Amino acid sequence: MSQRNERKPLSKTEWQQRAQSISFPQLAVIDGKSVPSVSGKRFDTISPLNGKVLTSIAECDAADAEIAVHVARRRFDEGVWSRQSPAQRKKVLVRLAELMLAHREELALLETLDMGKPISDSLNVDVRSSANCVRWFGELVDKVYDQVSPTGEDAIGLTTREPVGVVACIVPWNFPLLMTSWKIAPALAAGNSVILKPSEKSPMTALKLTSLALEAGIPPGVFNVLPGYGHTVGKALALHMDVDCIAFTGSTAIGKQILQMAGQSNMKRAWLECGGKSPHLVFADAPDLDAAAEAAAYAIFYNQGEMCSAGSRLLVEKKIAKEFQQEVLRKAKHWQPGDPLDPETKVGAIVDDKQMKTVLDYIEQGKQECELVFGGNQIFQETGGYFIEPTVFSNVRSDHVIAREEIFGPVLAVQTFETDEQAIRIANDTPYGLAAALWTRDITRAHRTARALRAGSVWINCYDGGDITTPFGGYKQSGNGRDKSIHALDKYTELKATWIQL
Repeated sequence: MSQRNERKPLSKTEWQQRAQSISFPQLAVIDGKSVPSVSGKRFDTISPLNGKVLTSIAECDAADAEIAVHVARRRFDEGVWSRQSPAQRKKVLVRLAELMLAHREELALLETLDMGKPISDSLNVDVRSSANCVRWFGELVDKVYDQVSPTGEDAIGLTTREPVGVVACIVPWNFPLLMTSWKIAPALAAGNSVILKPSEKSPMTALKLTSLALEAGIPPGVFNVLPGYGHTVGKALALHMDVDCIAFTGSTAIGKQILQMAGQSNMKRAWLECGGKSPHLVFADAPDLDAAAEAAAYAIFYNQGEMCSAGSRLLVEKKIAKEFQQEVLRKAKHWQPGDPLDPETKVGAIVDDKQMKTVLDYIEQGKQECELVFGGNQIFQETGGYFIEPTVFSNVRSDHVIAREEIFGPVLAVQTFETDEQAIRIANDTPYGLAAALWTRDITRAHRTARALRAGSVWINCYDGGDITTPFGGYKQSGNGRDKSIHALDKYTELKATWIQL
């Protein structure tokens, strides 16, 4: 085992000390250089741990987007990356993954201070999964073969993949580094030039990543980062006539706007991973009800409930509903928020004051509609941070607001069903279709229900299963296209048919 892996984990005190001395990235990155915005504007990034300003970041807008797109297009046309061999791109991306792990503590601390998630999750889940994603697509790219069509003797038909060109990626604040990696890794592996717009709520790991990318050998101008707001720099990228593809993760409302802007401009490819209101079905014959209850709590309280795939609707067969709900409430007690810099903490802070107020407003709405049976309060107000207890509502109906709208917080809505058909009907009664899960020991029921659920991912006897080899994306208003797996390359490549008459 390497010395790096043998290193003793940092304590809460050590993380707090590092938080006092860490250097925060502040500037945009265009053509390999750290630069201020054209306007000179900056915006404050505020830590959800205590409500204090961490630093101020360059606020890019349309002028910066124009420069970045011009640079990205020039570098693409020059072929400094797009015409490198797959083996060469592989070498660089694998090196980038190694650098991410070498800087994992710095990346994890930036992630926690900026977004509020527990440091253990940032270190052991987000950074490691992000590095694994970059490495996997690097390893993949020289193993993807083109095709020869089954023609007659008088012709040869070729089907080849080519990079799309300039790809704009707009990523959310809930998994800043991981969502960045899901987008840029396949886009870069395919040979594209990339412009990344991180969320203004959590831009710092993306900015740090660019310095590591340059060190790994990605040519200047091939990977650019523009911090700023969606309605300015994000909109400019979506409308730009020289952006060939836009990849977005975020709300369904913004996803619809991006589709409109893609159509208004150059019909750029628009790939969207949007909201979710995922159903979590528990049948009476579940093989392990205790494990199902643990999964039900994890599915909604992990990452403070700030997950598009969160199991926010728990559907329980009526004959076991009372007992199972009590078990879920017992599990919920172990998902109380704590200091995000404490390695023992399982739940951190809500990303900012605005999102905290949104969640609290939904909780108040829930109190008017159904029965609050656990939590529901803001806590640790004396810290200045943004913390909410795990919250559970019972006697929820499908027409209740908390059962229909994406809350993006630690709020669980419990519903009951009596038949398989009713369970499927309730589960599918949503405009979203990102994910779903079910628990049963009946293999026939498992397959039939999985087929009937209108969701891009269905997990059986677990929640949030899978790895980088399995695609992730949604049905209906949860979006289109897929992140992860070899299918992600479909978003960032064009298929060219070449017919040769002999």
